[in-house]
Amino acid sequence: MHKDPPLSKVFYRPIEAAIRWAGLLRYKAVILTSIASPRCLPQMLDCPRWNECRLYSERIYDGILNSELPFGRNGITLNDPALVSSPDLTVRHVDLKRWMCTHYPEHRPGFLFSRSERMAHPFITMETGQALLVERLALKSALEQSKRQLRELQEKHDALLKQSTAIPACTQCAISDRAEATYLNIIGGMLELMLGQSPAGTPYSSLKTQEAVVNALVAHHRGVMGIAERTLNGKFATARRRLHSVTL
Repeated sequence: MHKDPPLSKVFYRPIEAAIRWAGLLRYKAVILTSIASPRCLPQMLDCPRWNECRLYSERIYDGILNSELPFGRNGITLNDPALVSSPDLTVRHVDLKRWMCTHYPEHRPGFLFSRSERMAHPFITMETGQALLVERLALKSALEQSKRQLRELQEKHDALLKQSTAIPACTQCAISDRAEATYLNIIGGMLELMLGQSPAGTPYSSLKTQEAVVNALVAHHRGVMGIAERTLNGKFATARRRLHSVTL
């Protein structure tokens, strides 16, 4: 019965550590049978993330050659330069973990670090930090814009409240029947003129229908009291009826 190799050991050969670092432990047998030397790994291999595995192996040897990572044979630290090219070269688990914390703190592979260690000591790379800073600045800008919009809305709200308190005072001065009739006649006359033609057949304006007049008024004076489609249509209809009744 085939038994999977253990994830963590007391010591590793560099290629064994690189395989675990790249998360390729299940491909260990394929990789080991495909390489002739642990120092000269093939450029291509039918294995996922092989380039990462090669890179991690090179990093381990780089640490050894630069006296950053203690090494030896069979887990015994010797630091003998003659072992660098030996297939028996090993690095201890504790030394590899310490070296990785110092030189590659953004990496916390499962064979060296427990789940609690990976969660308790998250590492933020420079790229991640820069991205978070840009996001923070964008959120700050959006917040300032929202504050400005809120102030503008508050000012409009206060203005509308003042306007609403002034309206009842105006409604107390009821318009007389004579004044209303005068206004309606003027409105009806102006509307008929706008929609009419000269004796030569030339339109007095480019607006052809009452609907066009209403739409133009609403488009140019939206928000003004009384300038609304329903109100205008009602007033125009009343004005035209009154004007026609007077001229008949």
